[in-house]
Amino acid sequence: QVQLVESGGGLGQPGGSLTLSCTTSGVTFPIYDMDWHRQVQGGERDLVATINSYGSTNYHHSVEGRFTISRENAKSTVYLQMNDLKPEDTAIYYCKANYGGLEHWGKGTLVTVSS
Repeated sequence: QVQLVESGGGLGQPGGSLTLSCTTSGVTFPIYDMDWHRQVQGGERDLVATINSYGSTNYHHSVEGRFTISRENAKSTVYLQMNDLKPEDTAIYYCKANYGGLEHWGKGTLVTVSS
């Protein structure tokens, strides 16, 4: 059974930092490309950052220079380090695993940025 479990969400201060984790099971993690997406209430789910199986990364322009995606294959886990948080980063953050047309989603973790 495939499971993706996000953690690390919560309340962050503007200008502060949070680190999200997504731990997977039931997938051969090293061969999967991994994404972080986010969705604000009433909005669409947007791609935030990607890391492929080789470790190459891409970011949405709104988070470039502030967020860092990384992966630890030995722990089947992908991370999203979020620095210099802004109120507009408030959303539910989801991780997604992709391989050969297969997609698996986590259930999300809520990040709220507020003073």
